Amino acid sequence: MNINLIGVPLYYGSDKKGADLGPDKIRENSVMDIFHKYNHNAYDLGNIFVPKVSDEDKFLFHNKMKFLKPIVDVTTNLAEEVYNSLFSGKFPFIIGGDHSLGLGSISGASKFYDNLAVIWVDAHGDINTDKTTESGNVHGMPLAAAMGIGSPELTNVYYSGRKVKPENVFIIGARDLDDGEYALISDRKLNVYSTKDIHDLGIEAILQDIHKKLTQNSVEAVHLSFDIDCIDKSLVPGTGTPVPNGMSIDEGKYLIKYLMKTKLVKSMDLVEFNPLLDKDDKTLKVVMNLIDCTFKNLNNDVNNIFSNIAVEKA
Repeated sequence: MNINLIGVPLYYGSDKKGADLGPDKIRENSVMDIFHKYNHNAYDLGNIFVPKVSDEDKFLFHNKMKFLKPIVDVTTNLAEEVYNSLFSGKFPFIIGGDHSLGLGSISGASKFYDNLAVIWVDAHGDINTDKTTESGNVHGMPLAAAMGIGSPELTNVYYSGRKVKPENVFIIGARDLDDGEYALISDRKLNVYSTKDIHDLGIEAILQDIHKKLTQNSVEAVHLSFDIDCIDKSLVPGTGTPVPNGMSIDEGKYLIKYLMKTKLVKSMDLVEFNPLLDKDDKTLKVVMNLIDCTFKNLNNDVNNIFSNIAVEKA
């Protein structure tokens, strides 16, 4: 497989410094060696430029959403990188950075694929809007915006309008949702699987259910967005919004392995690693383990699929 590694050193969405250090910390720990170990061709495209904005100016661009303009600029540039990667037959692997970047990844992938699905693995729903947010943190809004719900500044990132249909959105591991998010889940009948569901039903049964729905919906490709806070906070101290009663590392790895084996995943985010909050590199080791699992199970045969699609798009 040909892989493009894209770093997004962004903390504005979480309003907590440290997530911006994640991409380079991952690079320092020989992430490129993992790609090569499994016979992938990997290209490090560096980091998306993130403009500097002082904390005093966080509400300069919107009275309810912090750092709105730089987040829109960064996600728009990321969307272009993701689209170009897919068009050139490469698998974009995006390392963050906070989860607001997911709007850019989805926007780029949805411009390339006509019927995209998003699997959002996260302790949080990230389906707030400027009307429902309790914090003003944009990392709690990207998935709603990708569904065309919320402020036009976010819903129209990269191109105007909805990026993914609500029936093609699957949230796994949610256990810390706001009232507005519960209302949206009910209103749009979103596919949400809590950590309790995982523990009661088993991760395999949930993934089989999702796989069945992907097939029924004739999904062309999946964007996998993996927030490490889906893992129990005792296992990943180095994340900005840790939540108890999360998934185990083995459950996280099984999820990645299962989805990669479907050959539907064509792009992926790994986000919310905050080295400033880590303890004895405990979270870093989990992150590198998850990356190893990802590219061990990403089949090189997919490269031919990418090439054929890129020719058709041209």
